[in-house]
Amino acid sequence: MNQKFISKQETQYSDDHLIQLTTDITQNKQIFTNIFENCSDVVFQSFEIKDHTHLLVIYIEELIDTKHFESVILKPLMYEDQPNGLGNLSSIRQLFQEQITSALGAKTLCKVTDITQQVLRGHVAVLAQGENKALLVNVLNLEKRGLEEPSSELVIRGPKEAFIENIASNLALLRKRLRTPRLKIEKFTIGELSQTDLAIAYINGIATNSIIEEVRKRVSSIQIDGVMESGYIEEFIEDLPFSPFPQVHNTERPDVVASMLLEGKVAIFVDTTPFVLIIPMTFWSALQSSEDYYERFMLSTSIRWIRYLFLLIALFLPSLYVALTTYHQEMIPTSLLISIAIARENVPFPALVEALIMEIVFEALREAGVRLPRAVSQAMSIVGALVIGQAAVQAGIVSTPMVIVVAITGIANFTIPRFNFGNAIRLLRFPMIILAGTLGLYGVLLGILTLLLHVASLRSFGVPYFSPISPLSLGDLKDVVIRKPWWAMNFRERIIRNLNPKRIPEGQKPSPKRGKDGN
Repeated sequence: MNQKFISKQETQYSDDHLIQLTTDITQNKQIFTNIFENCSDVVFQSFEIKDHTHLLVIYIEELIDTKHFESVILKPLMYEDQPNGLGNLSSIRQLFQEQITSALGAKTLCKVTDITQQVLRGHVAVLAQGENKALLVNVLNLEKRGLEEPSSELVIRGPKEAFIENIASNLALLRKRLRTPRLKIEKFTIGELSQTDLAIAYINGIATNSIIEEVRKRVSSIQIDGVMESGYIEEFIEDLPFSPFPQVHNTERPDVVASMLLEGKVAIFVDTTPFVLIIPMTFWSALQSSEDYYERFMLSTSIRWIRYLFLLIALFLPSLYVALTTYHQEMIPTSLLISIAIARENVPFPALVEALIMEIVFEALREAGVRLPRAVSQAMSIVGALVIGQAAVQAGIVSTPMVIVVAITGIANFTIPRFNFGNAIRLLRFPMIILAGTLGLYGVLLGILTLLLHVASLRSFGVPYFSPISPLSLGDLKDVVIRKPWWAMNFRERIIRNLNPKRIPEGQKPSPKRGKDGN
């Protein structure tokens, strides 16, 4: 039974208005014409085949592979010597399956909203007279960027592949590293208008069920009109949005995602972005580089200690300088104090204002270097820092020791492996300077205690952010204070409560030494 003719207002696309196709191809064409009104890139192609069967083909020209479209759809349909009975979608689908291998994924749908979504995703819809369903064939052809070296997480030793903006390619890169059916991938669609593909990846039997379920719950509860980047998802799912510290790890390296999944964590892939989210995240994982696990453990441990030292310098050096030169000059050695006093003799500002001016100028130069075209950004950053710094010192606006302090602080910030965590340190440096300039070392101490209390109370999907230091887990310190050799890291992080905590069989050791004769 044919449905009544559906007006233009009734066919406005919405998730809760699921219109069924009719058996009248003219009405069906009008339905989709109303939906895609003023969409000049949507093509409606009508023609007849044997036995005067009327067909309608709907597709978006810019999304499909034209050559593939002609070979998969047009040629089989227009081929004159077809067997009798070719006049309905079942026979057309059988024709596709018999003659065109790449069209075996063809499927039939009857709801207008479902068909519309498939057309918007690069499928071709084939409608026939007398059929109340459409045949969808995937001939998507989107230009995608080739695999390149990661731009934000460079390593000397390690894989040189990075994720791209195509979620299918990214999932394939993960599958290449984890060839096991225990790697589970669950797909979602987020965004009322963008309809962005999203996938949750985890290893069954290692990741904790409670974390997996919490990720599903938070992702499925997101209501937004469009998702352009994984940062949208990150802000929706983090535990404490107003914390300066990131609670969701992001990376563009497939090897990092694979190693994190082996630790029992969960990854979130978002289409149109190369950055994958990993949860839960801890304070110490933000200070670990993937190269730490590719180099020898002694070198990795020493570099990790240097990284911890420069983290403290990046956060506290300007505030300590302001506090000591303003309130606690007696704590500075006499010769150094005289040098600082001579350098500051003509500076009209107090140390607090001087530090804020230099930090703001440094951040401006850094931001300009990021936003400028790559060909001139490095030259601009270097020349700008040299010229402005030298001119400011000669003009007596700032002192030479302050320029040195700010420069060392900036270099220290660059040693932090994770960009989003480094941004948190950049942000916290300013309140620490203000506390030092108003309360001296008491203000610095107050800032340290506040940060420690905040970090110790922070959670990332139920996992303590400062673990394994707080709460203390001695077994997990082997990958925080030091980096033990791989044959000694028998267990995964206990704080995540993995279903399978054992990584390496007990008693695994390096091969025994051999003599010169090989025995």
